[in-house]
Amino acid sequence: MTTGPTTDSVPEMSRWWSVWRQLPLLVALVALWCFLWDHIDALTIVSGIVLAVLVTRTLYLPPVLLSGRFNVWRGLLLGLRMMFDVVVASLQVAWFSINPWWKPMNSIIAVQLLTRSDLVTTLTAEAISVVPGTVVVDIDRERGLLYLHALGTRTAADIERTHLSVLGTEERIVLAIGTRAQAESVREARRERRAARASATGGSAPRGRHDASGPNGGTP
Repeated sequence: MTTGPTTDSVPEMSRWWSVWRQLPLLVALVALWCFLWDHIDALTIVSGIVLAVLVTRTLYLPPVLLSGRFNVWRGLLLGLRMMFDVVVASLQVAWFSINPWWKPMNSIIAVQLLTRSDLVTTLTAEAISVVPGTVVVDIDRERGLLYLHALGTRTAADIERTHLSVLGTEERIVLAIGTRAQAESVREARRERRAARASATGGSAPRGRHDASGPNGGTP
């Protein structure tokens, strides 16, 4: 008499799949442990593995699972754009610092992200903070909101440009490492933004949907 697969096999497969997707995190923690000791031997590696498993299994943190997908071309574009943004922003900040006629006017801007992935949110916040002139000051994980301090936002157009820059950074990260569903969602959002701009040609710019703060930096 033959029997089909037991129901216990499904949770078991899910458990192993979760471990496999978190394997890069475990490897990174072991590597960090070895760097801290500045010595690599069997004892250091074994103790690093034990600590990595204990940290990921006993300390409560929101689960950060990798998508299992990496687009090399999109990853290259992400890196090149990051370097370009850092260079351009550095020159702008340098010019602001030596321009005697420049009057600082900054804003705290709330940006609604397109995804709810903790990994994408964290990477987007890090990428924004690396660029001079912008720094993330708070994250609302439940609602997927980033609050960032932006330098030189004198007009509503400057706020709009900063807002779209954040969404563009998130989009490039998702297209590089996000799931296929996340990639499709950011593409759809991009098409909607382009359609909105095209329909508003000759009229006022559609700011009501994107502006997260007023010209003086206050949030609604």
